[in-house]
Amino acid sequence: MKRPVPTALGTAALATVLLAGSAVISTPATAGPAPKPHAAGLHQARIQDDFDSLGPEVQAAKLSSGRTAHYIDEGPRDGKPVLFIGGTGTSARAAHMTDFFRSTRESLNLRLISVERNGFGDTAYDKDLDKADFAKDALEVLDRIGVRKTSVIAISGGGPYAAELAARAPQRIEALHLAAALPPYGAKPDYCALSDEELGKELAPTLADPRKWWAFPDDSPTKQIPGFADTAYEEGARTYNQRGQKADPAPQVHEQKLYCERPGPDLSKLAAPVFLYSGKKDTTVPPSTIATWRQHLPGKPVVRAYADSGHDVQYRHWDQILADLAGFTDRTVICFKDHSELAKAAAAEKLVAGGRATLGSCAWQ
Repeated sequence: MKRPVPTALGTAALATVLLAGSAVISTPATAGPAPKPHAAGLHQARIQDDFDSLGPEVQAAKLSSGRTAHYIDEGPRDGKPVLFIGGTGTSARAAHMTDFFRSTRESLNLRLISVERNGFGDTAYDKDLDKADFAKDALEVLDRIGVRKTSVIAISGGGPYAAELAARAPQRIEALHLAAALPPYGAKPDYCALSDEELGKELAPTLADPRKWWAFPDDSPTKQIPGFADTAYEEGARTYNQRGQKADPAPQVHEQKLYCERPGPDLSKLAAPVFLYSGKKDTTVPPSTIATWRQHLPGKPVVRAYADSGHDVQYRHWDQILADLAGFTDRTVICFKDHSELAKAAAAEKLVAGGRATLGSCAWQ
């Protein structure tokens, strides 16, 4: 933004000031000697040869349907593909909120992909699209970037979309991970009884203020993550304002009404392993939903339930989720003797039970 010039300062006077300022700055006699670098600092300094990442870049692809899909594709091309499906009211860049364990993700050679949903972030809103359309778009994006099979991690309101994808293309799912994920089965949410207009009025104040949308309780472990809250607020602003839509509630209302559809998709053909993560203090997607998922999933899913988490289990135990996504499902992330490690599950359980270790990276301590 250009700073306005005070009316009392004419053009000629302004030029004189700028020229005089330039002369003062560039005159050796008045500038003084340059400060000498600290000897130790000079010895240790390293000017990097490449840029640090500021987070994933959102890309665009024109699909066969004529729609434009927006997505991120972060990590090594030869890494293990992971499709990230964020919670309701998130853009394709929501995966950036997990970058507090970026180094761990990179060391596990994971490639993180996310496809944006209808009406959020960069993606235009179409009232006629549903969860099946998202599944089609996501599969086409995966085709475009050369990914045939992928593991899927769905968070919160991403659960119904993950179920739709798994039902439509079970052969393309390497493993399904559901973290505090809303099931499209069982009782409908209470808001399903509201009209679109009523729900929109109820949501509008929260959508207009990302600090309300992303408000975690004071005891949430996310408070320990430097910059997490501000990153969440930026994500909320992107989701609801990126295209100048000024927090229009219509896309959010539409998505939440899709969650009211029953019955959910048939998952009987899904052969991939399934992992369910739940916070025992979660009041948004309560632990009882684990039983609901189990009723509709074939086989026996692995359940990881944590007493230290609410509807933030996906962040508090993102380190364990990453390990599971990488295939280390028989290992548990623990902090033991001030060192984070992937320990064999049985040994980790004994160490934690005996108070000699804690669950998760030592970063949480």
